Amino acid sequence: MNTLIELYDERAIENILAPDMFRPQRIVYLCPGEIVRDRTRQEKLAAFFQRRGWDPELVFLESSLFKADRILRQLVTVGEKYPDCAVDVTGGSDAALFAAGMFAAQKGVPAFTYSRKKNSFYDISGAAFADDLHCDLLYSIEDFFLMAGGTLLPGRVDNHVLSRYLPDFDPFFDCLLRFRREWPNIISYIQRVSPSEYGQIPPLSIEGGYTVKGEHGTRNTANEEALRALERLDFIRALTIIPGERVSFRFRDLNTRAWLRDVGSVLELYTYKACLDSGIFHDVISSAVVRWDNVVGHSSVSNEIDVMAARGVIPLFLSCKACDIKTEALNELAILRDRFGGKGAKAVIVTTEPCHSAARHRAAQLGIAVIDLEELKTGQLVHRLKVIMKAE
Repeated sequence: MNTLIELYDERAIENILAPDMFRPQRIVYLCPGEIVRDRTRQEKLAAFFQRRGWDPELVFLESSLFKADRILRQLVTVGEKYPDCAVDVTGGSDAALFAAGMFAAQKGVPAFTYSRKKNSFYDISGAAFADDLHCDLLYSIEDFFLMAGGTLLPGRVDNHVLSRYLPDFDPFFDCLLRFRREWPNIISYIQRVSPSEYGQIPPLSIEGGYTVKGEHGTRNTANEEALRALERLDFIRALTIIPGERVSFRFRDLNTRAWLRDVGSVLELYTYKACLDSGIFHDVISSAVVRWDNVVGHSSVSNEIDVMAARGVIPLFLSCKACDIKTEALNELAILRDRFGGKGAKAVIVTTEPCHSAARHRAAQLGIAVIDLEELKTGQLVHRLKVIMKAE
């Protein structure tokens, strides 16, 4: 097989999995007209294959989505031009799949498919090379974005330094659980006493009032017990408290400063470490920012996924919420999963609050797993991740 015919699918992974597995010299995509005219999308697809270490010839042919007879005539023409071809019947419209079946039957062209459930390719007709063949491909998080026409951008977290802090994340999360009700006020207080000027390196040494202005005209008083707990974690140092007057301390470094000024960071870091601790993922990123490069009517749109992990050809999208789960958050997570992961992708929302029945019902409708406060308190996060990824 020198030429592979792909029936273009809106799920990006369906368009690249078989080509990447079998590495033909040429890939012929039968696709909608907008894809044929979208040079940027075609270049992204070429860039994906080049990133994977090969440079196949890509041919994009406009094809009908609903007229099986037209698609069949087109397939016959392609088969005549490229006699040493095979057809992948994994993706594409129902009409395209029907036409491909007729094409394989009439012309004896090898046809095969991919089973997400078995993670294997199977011979449909005359494709012995794909018979019960396990898919051993590994895709990075950046690969998943690139194959779908997106770009991975730097996020709020420098992932290269996180390994130095891994022993800190579990105790940091225990601190959140201990002060969960007061946590927003604790973080708000730290924000108020540690301002910084735009464009300047933030100071690590802090001195501020014992009581400061809070949100909406309220007053926010230093939580002495929480500050001492953070000092024991070595997130802050040289803590001095003069009750009713002043508080001073020094952040360990700029990273801990950033985490102590963001109410949601502790859950994200804990979830990131849980993904690593599970031992089932080959790539994990905290704060994955993706730019959608081919959004109709927009030059680009960016979104952030709190934590993302990859296991083989299956990505996991995790949203971390230090608040009640909102319908909007669930909808956004489902859109990102479907856009950049496809049908086999997984999505999880992790919350430090109990999940109410309405949110749990909506999550179930969208195929999103929920991990809430009770499971976090009992240390079940790693176990749940394994179950969700069918690794346990």
